[in-house]
Amino acid sequence: MSEVYAPRGWGKVAETAGAWLLALIWIAPLAYAVWTAFHPSEFSTRFELFAPLTLDNFKRAWEAAPFARYFLNTFLLVTGVLACQLVLCTLAAFAFARYEFPGATVVFALVLAQLMIMPDVLIVENYKTMSRLGVLDSIPAIGLPYVASAFGIFLLRQTFKMVPKELDDAARVEGASPMQVLWRVYVPLGRPVYIAYGLVSVSYHWNNFLWPLIVTNSVESRPLTVGLQVFSSTDQGIDWAIICAATLMTSAPLLIGFLLFQRQFVQSFMRAGIK
Repeated sequence: MSEVYAPRGWGKVAETAGAWLLALIWIAPLAYAVWTAFHPSEFSTRFELFAPLTLDNFKRAWEAAPFARYFLNTFLLVTGVLACQLVLCTLAAFAFARYEFPGATVVFALVLAQLMIMPDVLIVENYKTMSRLGVLDSIPAIGLPYVASAFGIFLLRQTFKMVPKELDDAARVEGASPMQVLWRVYVPLGRPVYIAYGLVSVSYHWNNFLWPLIVTNSVESRPLTVGLQVFSSTDQGIDWAIICAATLMTSAPLLIGFLLFQRQFVQSFMRAGIK
């Protein structure tokens, strides 16, 4: 009978110390951003326990750039891309998980091969494609290269393969079509995985910078990440208080979303067999 590994003694101490060290490394930049954003600019390089608090940095950051437009563009981008990904990935994952057809293994291997290709490698070709389509400098130009996701197909396929086939048979005995089986049996059972994948997709496209910077030129189509660069290109120098305030406004929705759905996020990957 195999025993579960459990560190003891100095091993446990080292593991705990390593975890705390990683946590401190991760939280240090966030703590600095929070401190700087809520204090006057002169406290961005020094710490005082009773330094005065202020919300003026957030007001100045909001007025310095069209954040309302940037938020709208980013929201339209991430929701549009996620909706397309969920539909396409669900259909592809269901086909790979429950149907046998000639070349299925080869096609799925090609899908997995896409996971090894960095998106930055395809920037030139994607730009040429968007130019031919005539959609440059628009939100669709940012999202079109990402409407299908190899990672999403793989994750949902692993989830669908864990669903007992007896549920298929029971649903079809009741007269359900294959599409009804998918949307009424598989999709509800995969809800935690959909939540986890949604967080991954939204966070990636919310934070993506290089591709939106290349493919857009105007405020009307640029997302938040590209809009933030306005604070680092001023003639008066860099004001870290405003930059940190703008960064917190940009990242707050992602932090809140992860805190709300962190349990589903972890459990979904455990059920899918991904470590």
